[in-house]
Amino acid sequence: MRRQIEKQILQLTGLSLGGINYSEPAGDPGLFGPEAICWRIHSDFPAMLCGGISALMLQMLHPLALAGVWDHSNFREDMLGRLRRTSQFVAATTFAPTDEAERLIERVRKIHTQVNGTAPDGRAYSAEDPELLTWVHVCEVYSFMRGYLEYKNPNLSLRTQDRYYTEVALVARKLGAQNVPSSVAEVEAYMQRMRSELQYDHRTAAVMQALFNAPTPSTLTKPMGRSVTIAGFDLLPDWAIQMNPKPVSRPQRAIARAALIGMAPTLRWSLRNGVSTLACRRMGIPPFWQRRSPF
Repeated sequence: MRRQIEKQILQLTGLSLGGINYSEPAGDPGLFGPEAICWRIHSDFPAMLCGGISALMLQMLHPLALAGVWDHSNFREDMLGRLRRTSQFVAATTFAPTDEAERLIERVRKIHTQVNGTAPDGRAYSAEDPELLTWVHVCEVYSFMRGYLEYKNPNLSLRTQDRYYTEVALVARKLGAQNVPSSVAEVEAYMQRMRSELQYDHRTAAVMQALFNAPTPSTLTKPMGRSVTIAGFDLLPDWAIQMNPKPVSRPQRAIARAALIGMAPTLRWSLRNGVSTLACRRMGIPPFWQRRSPF
């Protein structure tokens, strides 16, 4: 049963896309290494899954970030594929050997050179814009942290959270972001500053609909997919939830939270061959699920 569940889980992740060698060369720590906080946080599948969905919902509140996705991707027809590609990027930059991580970053940078245009409000946009890169990055790591605090460890110290934000800012800077927030206080202040630039319109609504209607790898994962999507919505800050003219109700969100809390232990128990395990094997150390976590 464990292997069957794991097989279904892995189809939701970037590992299903292939193309990244997490196993060699032996001893290569990648961009961060196994002592990094991001190795711990990014290895928790339930937190990352709902955090990733929440991040996309949050990112799409920025009109220029949304315009780039709207004009240059097929997310409405392939939302699962987009989530997998995002998962692959986060996984590879965290856990892959150094050359593989740098190669993927360079590939994304080249893709970004082709993503530019004009938003409906007449403003020009570019995926190479340092400010947009910072927005996309902060939405991701902020959402991952919220997912981890909600579903893994609500008592994670501020010092550890600060260390996490400091670590992962490296990837944003490599992509071209500037003035990247690198602490809990800086991230919270940044989010407050950005609120005046955000909006919810028919395009944002279409993204939300696509997320809630996204297909799952099988009928087995469909109920989980619905709960995880609602749990992702629930992770949004209150002000972002209030921007939605038809928000998911509090009772529905509470049910989804309870469902994910109930599923999380099984998901963790089932996932034994994910990217964090492959990375730990490369480093010659036991995978995290075989060890007691300090947090």
